[in-house]
Amino acid sequence: MFKLDSRLERDTIALASLPLCELLLMNDANYPWIILVPRRICLRELVELSDTDQQQYFLESNAVAKLLQSQFDAYKLNIAALGNMVEQLHIHHIARFKEDVAWPKPVWGAVPAVAYGKDKLGEVIELIYAGLTMDSGLEMSWLDS
Repeated sequence: MFKLDSRLERDTIALASLPLCELLLMNDANYPWIILVPRRICLRELVELSDTDQQQYFLESNAVAKLLQSQFDAYKLNIAALGNMVEQLHIHHIARFKEDVAWPKPVWGAVPAVAYGKDKLGEVIELIYAGLTMDSGLEMSWLDS
């Protein structure tokens, strides 16, 4: 049975269940940062997904990337599946800006995470919901955040 890694559970806010992935928001207000976690057990790498799941992941990842561009006006997107600290397959989708605190370096370890305040979290969640429901074509179940 699928279970989200405890570190991902601790560091993120669960927003939605897509056909393949759980959609999580990293609780770091420094960057719009979404993580997709395929609901499959014992996977560490994207290549371990079945061909069908890889195609579905690609659709979901593209939808997230497009929402980060359209809703947050990202200058650059960082999309990565590192897994050095958390082995469970999860893919980071981070909107980057020339004026963000880590630019142009990677976000990991650049500065401490800044948890969202209630108002800012509400704004970001609204932008994500609007961006995914507009044109993604994905079926999803929104979670109460």
